[in-house]
Amino acid sequence: MIGWLSVLLALLTQVMLVNRVPLPAGGAPDLVLLAVIGAALTRGPSSGAVLGFFAGLLVDVVPPSAHLVGQYAFVYALVGYVAGRGLGGPVTTVVLCVLLAPLAAAGVGALMSDPRVTMSMLTGQVPVTVVYTLLVSPIVIWLTTRSRQARFST
Repeated sequence: MIGWLSVLLALLTQVMLVNRVPLPAGGAPDLVLLAVIGAALTRGPSSGAVLGFFAGLLVDVVPPSAHLVGQYAFVYALVGYVAGRGLGGPVTTVVLCVLLAPLAAAGVGALMSDPRVTMSMLTGQVPVTVVYTLLVSPIVIWLTTRSRQARFST
């Protein structure tokens, strides 16, 4: 229940606040991704994948959405599964998932012939989004995992 609430709160914060703040280099952190990662760290791979799928569907339908419905549902389900597996400890898992998500979204977009997926987007926008997401990740991960203990410790 707390995982769903944290995802919903992250989505509302993303849409109403974060996306409206003009940050340098034109990027923004992905709070919903971090909420999915945090919930998956404490709940495991199957719960993380289900939560990621439904969080991705919410991201797909909440305006402003300029991509096909299901693209982020697939990506967040994949990230939720990987985060739930906890490969290499919590910090390594968060960094891996934050790197995986935009690259997987670009890959899925390229497979669907999305004209917005270009080399300049991959070299310009994706690194900025990854850096901003990693900068806010300690706060969001702490907020989503503070009520439960992580499944593994290293």
